[in-house]
Amino acid sequence: MLAMVFSITASAQKFGGLDKSPMDMATYPSSYKVSDKSVRVIYSRPQLKGRSVSELAPAGEVWRTGANEAVEITLYKDANIAGTDVKAGTYSLFTIPGEGKWTVIINKNLNQWGAYSYNKKDDVARVMATASTGSESLDAFSIAFKEGDSGADLVLGWGTIRVSLPIKF
Repeated sequence: MLAMVFSITASAQKFGGLDKSPMDMATYPSSYKVSDKSVRVIYSRPQLKGRSVSELAPAGEVWRTGANEAVEITLYKDANIAGTDVKAGTYSLFTIPGEGKWTVIINKNLNQWGAYSYNKKDDVARVMATASTGSESLDAFSIAFKEGDSGADLVLGWGTIRVSLPIKF
């Protein structure tokens, strides 16, 4: 009788479909064989689906830098982000798109949905990142790390836009 109750409950469970903007993660170093990570970024990946980046991430406005919840960046070591020292810890990451440069914001308020509750007073750092144009167009927003001098460049890519932020450890 007990086995029957548990099997009925288990088979009655309904699961939702796949998320339209799936969650992903980027780390540095990126190799799964390296357990001593310096930084990890957890983010959701919206897709253009025929829309423009400027429509979804308007210039001059604080953007959640992805979809769903605000991006979460964990620095496992103290770091220098584009010339600004930031202590090890977990933060939210926002951006303000611009022409040739994007403002990257490290914010201490975690567990934010989008940028709706973003508050500038909780900023730990605001730094400038270089924006350029890539030859390949990415439909899904992507974050990756590229080996850099004494650390890595955090690279955001969407459409043909590439934003590069140097991080030194």
